Amino acid sequence: MSFKVIHSALNTEKETSDLMSLLNHYATDIMGGGEELSPYVQEHLISRLQKRTDAVIVLAYHEEIAIGLAISFEGFSTFYAKPLLNIHDFVVRSDYRGQGIAKLMLDKVEAIAKERDCCKLTLEVLQGNTRAQKVYIDFGFDNYQLEDSMGHALFLQKKLG
Repeated sequence: MSFKVIHSALNTEKETSDLMSLLNHYATDIMGGGEELSPYVQEHLISRLQKRTDAVIVLAYHEEIAIGLAISFEGFSTFYAKPLLNIHDFVVRSDYRGQGIAKLMLDKVEAIAKERDCCKLTLEVLQGNTRAQKVYIDFGFDNYQLEDSMGHALFLQKKLG
């Protein structure tokens, strides 16, 4: 099969529709929380993403079918005094998994990060999502750790509102 991976500026109706469809596919999966995106998100997400200069959107296609999505945001590493790129959402449609699409998308995200002079890529993955963990580890990701005796970093959240 032939796959295409693009860096999207979300400037076409097809790309914005594809992003929403894939993100909703992710959201309804157990790994995405198991619920559809709220009406508020469906109404506001695209316009808000389009305004962000720190957002990096990667879409994967098989012919004209959208099959993969990566949404990343640029952050900053104080320890390296350089930007970093955090992969915030990452999904391959369930009927296309296991065909190397995730690797193609990660290659594209990494190329964009290098163009932006980023010092590293970061992401978070659920403990129970062992399939995704294998993909990320095979790509070169590892636990964030500074000193062995202190263990690796944990990802925590506090919801506001």
